[in-house]
Amino acid sequence: MNAIASAVASPRARELLARHLVWDNHACLPLRPGDERFLPQLERHRAVGADVVIVNVGFGQHSIEEHVRMLASLRDWFARHADRYRLIATVEDIALARSEGKLAIGFDIEGARAIDDQLSLVQLYYDLGVRWMLLAYNQNNLAGGGCQDEDAGLSDFGRQLLQEMARVGMLACCSHTGYRTAREAIDASPTPVIFSHSNPRALRDHPRNIPDDLIRACAARGGVIGINGIGIFLGDNDASSAALARHVLYVADLVGVEHVGLGLDYTFDKEEVDEYVLAHPEIFPPHLGYGAGMRMVEPEQLPELADILLARGFSDDQLAAVLGGNWLRLARQVWRA
Repeated sequence: MNAIASAVASPRARELLARHLVWDNHACLPLRPGDERFLPQLERHRAVGADVVIVNVGFGQHSIEEHVRMLASLRDWFARHADRYRLIATVEDIALARSEGKLAIGFDIEGARAIDDQLSLVQLYYDLGVRWMLLAYNQNNLAGGGCQDEDAGLSDFGRQLLQEMARVGMLACCSHTGYRTAREAIDASPTPVIFSHSNPRALRDHPRNIPDDLIRACAARGGVIGINGIGIFLGDNDASSAALARHVLYVADLVGVEHVGLGLDYTFDKEEVDEYVLAHPEIFPPHLGYGAGMRMVEPEQLPELADILLARGFSDDQLAAVLGGNWLRLARQVWRA
């Protein structure tokens, strides 16, 4: 827990986080069905004023069975703790959760391997609470190219997938996805595409970050870029609130504050992520900065981020847009009942 960041935040920042919708569009709990030890740590988000957290249920090479098992386990736990959490079914559940003093919970999937070649699974995942899915996690798959492989572009199956996601109401995400596939997906998708947790490459040259033309293309179609809190994507393993703010400000200056959100990518079990990254260099190459000890922006830094943005000239309304208003706008536009 970042006690220093928590201590220096102003009363105004805390008041604004309490007043406005706060939405973290990507958080990572241990992907171990039945292991409930870390789930109560979501209270850290609530403690700083968060209202919505989208929780990952699988990525990369995880199988259909692993995704479904993880969803079943998490849904069971949240249902048993309905006094504190509300599972999202419709946009209205977000306002209901706020009025009840609960944290609204949705889910995400990182990579189309979660459906293999079975498009009908998109509806199933949506019905289970998945509100966005990215196309390719670092490596190529049936839908298209990953950001660390040679990218041949969006496949015919990928185009069918985008149509089905739009029909169902699930947002398509191009974080972790290759440049060509992302550009073609933005053009092909019937609904706005998001980068749920990606940073501008102009500030940090890394394959996981995205160039200005992708940011502009995403924004031109009404999409939102969620700024990622992983230190190696912000700078030289720099997870300071100032580094996070720098990326927020860059995207806001480039395409407008209405196209910036937060997808912190915070991992609650750091030991698990260190072990996994070290065990899978084919997915997380060490020469790209992956390894043990990667720093992350923590939920407790959100008030300090608010202070920095206010000091840089953000109005209350602009801050509200970045904290969660922009994600809410897209949810209203794309999600289905």
